[in-house]
Amino acid sequence: MRRYGIQAALVAVAIVWGSTFVMVKDAVASYPLFSFLAWRFAVAVVAFVIIFPRALGRLGKGTIAAGLLAGAFLTAGYVFQTWGLQSTSASKAAFITGMFVVITPLLQTVILRKVPRSATIIGIVAAVIGLWLLSGGAAGGWNSGDTRVLLCAVAYSAHMIVLGSVGKHHDALALTLVQLVTTAVVCGAVALLREGFSVPSDRSVIVALLVTGVLASAVAFAVQTYAQRFIPPARTALILISEPAFGGLFGWLAGETLGIRGLAGAGFILGGMVVSELAGARAPAEEGIALEPSLEGMSVPVVGVDGEVVHAAGESSD
Repeated sequence: MRRYGIQAALVAVAIVWGSTFVMVKDAVASYPLFSFLAWRFAVAVVAFVIIFPRALGRLGKGTIAAGLLAGAFLTAGYVFQTWGLQSTSASKAAFITGMFVVITPLLQTVILRKVPRSATIIGIVAAVIGLWLLSGGAAGGWNSGDTRVLLCAVAYSAHMIVLGSVGKHHDALALTLVQLVTTAVVCGAVALLREGFSVPSDRSVIVALLVTGVLASAVAFAVQTYAQRFIPPARTALILISEPAFGGLFGWLAGETLGIRGLAGAGFILGGMVVSELAGARAPAEEGIALEPSLEGMSVPVVGVDGEVVHAAGESSD
């Protein structure tokens, strides 16, 4: 019963993540982008400290340095994604963001100069075909918002690689806290310089801040770290991989449509993500691949740069 309950909680996390695309798109249509992100991560920091108060006592110079590096990529990812949502649909943004699951092993292939496994190649090819179909294929439905969200996926991939290398040597809770603080401070500074200080008063913006800051960040991380004690990482990843599908569903409920070509593209992207996750989960131990839990979405197959199996986001979290 505990395993079923945990799996249901993971499905709930995927639903919350999927719902945030529509919420954020609506929120930044009426409230400044960087101000929204600053408040979002300020709320996330407070919620995280309440849930994981021991994270404060585990901070150190090395952890702060690693967290600042990872936090820089995390910040870039959220900025590009939120900026992109101003010009593209929530449905497309959800599936394009999910591309970071296959971009990560592709980037590591380039960095490590290692020929990828055949299953990884299949996953990457399927996802790229899906992206082409989702964007309208030869008809050309790609826009600037889609480009920004794709850059978000690249930034998320770089973030995961940092966690799988320098991040694995530090406490996961403290490292996560530094990343959240980094994003809040950077976005807050930009907001003060470009947008001025303002307290949100619109009810929909406040709800979006609470959902994204508390449920989608702090609570989602808590559920993931608890779930990994009882459920294999591959199963956790395959449950959370439904996030883009829920994003598409909420987009559809909000009146968006993908069309037959777009739905086919979404299916290819999801298929590529599943293949990539399974390839990482079934890789031989000597390949040093582990499914790395992520703050921004599904777990990702990550290779330790020194060949060791990595579990940066999950260690020391009991």
